[in-house]
Amino acid sequence: MLDVSKRPAAAPAPPADKAPRSRRSTWFDLKATPYLLVSPYFILFSVFGLFPLGFTVWVSLHDWELAGDREWIGLENYTALLQDGEFWNSVLNTVGMFVLATIPQLILALMLANALNKRMRLRLLYRLGVLVPMVTSVVAVAVVFGQLFARDYGFVNWLLRTDGLDWTADKWSSWTAISVMVDWRWTGYNALIYLAAMQAIPRDLYEAASIDGASSRRQFWQITIPMLKPAIVFTTITSTIGGLSLFTEPVMFAQGDVGGGSLGQFQTVAMYMYENAFRHFDYGYASAVAWMLFMMILLVCFFSFLFTRRIGGEK
Repeated sequence: MLDVSKRPAAAPAPPADKAPRSRRSTWFDLKATPYLLVSPYFILFSVFGLFPLGFTVWVSLHDWELAGDREWIGLENYTALLQDGEFWNSVLNTVGMFVLATIPQLILALMLANALNKRMRLRLLYRLGVLVPMVTSVVAVAVVFGQLFARDYGFVNWLLRTDGLDWTADKWSSWTAISVMVDWRWTGYNALIYLAAMQAIPRDLYEAASIDGASSRRQFWQITIPMLKPAIVFTTITSTIGGLSLFTEPVMFAQGDVGGGSLGQFQTVAMYMYENAFRHFDYGYASAVAWMLFMMILLVCFFSFLFTRRIGGEK
């Protein structure tokens, strides 16, 4: 006969509030924790991004001097800006250097990435070598290119057999010199992005194309380019933002002069904004220039996105 007295004692019942507490913990882990983890980015973006953006709008609606009165003038800064010949000259310079620098830069980066993706000796060394311009000081780059494009003893003038060509005296010559400096500095960066995207393309696609008799050139245009569409969109947008907000290279090319030459022949919008803010101390007008630059970047990025997303047949 079974001895009931020797049965093991039943486990104590859990506390009544343990199940609700467990449910609260699960809800916190699934719902609140993700927002808590990403909150530092949004906090920093709000403090250093959204607030300065909104404050710049507020300043642009005032006659805001550094040490003077601050008077509400509404849209007068924007009205004056649209009639300002110096501003439109800076817009022309910015767009001109953007076109001369960005289009060749992306094409060269694509060609360079395609070359680095092939089998060759010292391939790793060449891939690391394209990063050298990025880690080089901007001041050092400006000094070197200043010597290369010097009027009297410059290497470029010697190479082109031109006698005493002043590269800073004319729009097209100064645009070309600055664009070469920008291309040298950022082509390797875009090439590495394209190279990383190329290595993610399945090799089966190229093997199947080779079996079908497709040449290397056709494989490049029919397989590589469409598969690089996300990388091309990314580099186009980032290059557009960097090209339209160009500041460091032309300032260093002019040896620190934000006027962009004697006639403003290579003054960009960012340089014109800096000149009004920190040379003329007209913060309201400079803020209006900053917002016009922001809207111009948004507009060009939008059309660049519409153009690049059509690669591969996407409508």
